[in-house]
Amino acid sequence: MTLTSLPFILFLAAVVVLYNVAPQRHRWMVLLASSYCFYAFFKLPHLLVTLAAVTFISYASALRIEGETSATKKRWWLWSGITLNLALLIGLKYVPFLVENVNDLLRLSATPYELVAVNKLVAIGVSYYVFQGISYIVDVYFELLDAERHLGRFALYISFFPKLLQGPIERVGELLPQLNLLLPTSAGNLSMGLNLFIWGLFKKVVVADRLASLVDPVYNNVTGHSGWSFFVATYLFAFQIYFDFSGYTDMALGIARCFNIKLTQNFNAPYLASSTAEFWRRWHISFSSWILDYIFKPLQFSFRQWPRFGTPVALMLTFLASGIWHGASWCFIIWGFLHGCYLASAVLVKKKKQTLYKSLGVAKSTPLKVIETVVTFHLICFAWIFFRASSVSDALYVVRHSFPELAHTLISTGHLDLYMPAKEFVYALTLMVLIGIVGQLDRAMAKESEAAGFFRVMNKTPILLRSAVYAFLSYMIVLCGAGTQSFIYLQF
Repeated sequence: MTLTSLPFILFLAAVVVLYNVAPQRHRWMVLLASSYCFYAFFKLPHLLVTLAAVTFISYASALRIEGETSATKKRWWLWSGITLNLALLIGLKYVPFLVENVNDLLRLSATPYELVAVNKLVAIGVSYYVFQGISYIVDVYFELLDAERHLGRFALYISFFPKLLQGPIERVGELLPQLNLLLPTSAGNLSMGLNLFIWGLFKKVVVADRLASLVDPVYNNVTGHSGWSFFVATYLFAFQIYFDFSGYTDMALGIARCFNIKLTQNFNAPYLASSTAEFWRRWHISFSSWILDYIFKPLQFSFRQWPRFGTPVALMLTFLASGIWHGASWCFIIWGFLHGCYLASAVLVKKKKQTLYKSLGVAKSTPLKVIETVVTFHLICFAWIFFRASSVSDALYVVRHSFPELAHTLISTGHLDLYMPAKEFVYALTLMVLIGIVGQLDRAMAKESEAAGFFRVMNKTPILLRSAVYAFLSYMIVLCGAGTQSFIYLQF
């Protein structure tokens, strides 16, 4: 049961009703039971066990840390909690990958032994709530917050169903106080929530899933396509993954608003970034801030004795960890490595670049910012090749047959053969126009101070235009059919 399905919409309506008829002191029970029921709909018992284990480990570790007076014992409980949470994550997502690679090494070394193959388990949402559990333990250890005594409310913080599958990765200091309040749903919040939900559903079903119909045939059969197809598919995938993931985030934020809860805004026009560092301040914001606080900063502090290379090395390790977090695949590791290279090299050349720009008199100029934005977008798209490809060999095939084939065609014929059948051309052109319109609306929403930007933007429009927009969104969602494609980030 995904957020785009009719059963989920009916489930959400029932939960909203139960939440509002329940006494205030029992509302957390309604949300907690609903969250576990929602997770149970996947019919994967090991996920429920893992969720319960992460909740208990994090809750108990924090209480023991707070209750100890010895620094050594506090540190022991800190690392015990982190290790146990990571062990659950590794056991579900990475053991089959590790066994497969160890066996490959054994075969290369002609060793007659081989590890027993391990079946990969589905790990929907596990990465997100494991990170929440770890950040909570660390924050309690450094006395940034007090340990939560109420097990039920803490369990709700970990499992709150709108953000359970794909985030945002919420900090306990932001979410738990709201879960302790749980007032009846206001008309304004309900309206905001439904607007955001519809907007996110539109971005996912109408935009992202239509783009997938052009991207998937290419990346699922790379040997059957050529250079121009790879360019088109890669650029379209950049927008597909944005609208897919930001669509989920809008839906999650909208659902939470139905219970008067504000979740973290996860996107802020990321493809308008003029550097990779800025891209990560705009893309998957809750994740990038998490790895900044809990991976990069500790590493940077550890490498402080290396004044020139400490920060670049910390960035490389951080984004390798980011790639590994996304999945047990060399493609994701290479994707993380590329982003690490972008960020590390930017740090190394920063002073020389600033000096050059000042000498040329172009520092902070609009043309320079446009050029940097275009270059950044293309660097991000190049990394997306490895993120989207089914294997490293497929990704390398795309890289090898993109530029060389286009260059060969240009040199041999003097022009590029950009022919596309009329039907596909019209379809692609329509999608590009749609991307432009929806992207502009998203940009307007990013300027709003609240997550409910769509609601606020629409409230500024005349009632007739607003009604027409809602009718169009609803018609397109029904026409395209909700639930036809799973969310890309659901696998992480």
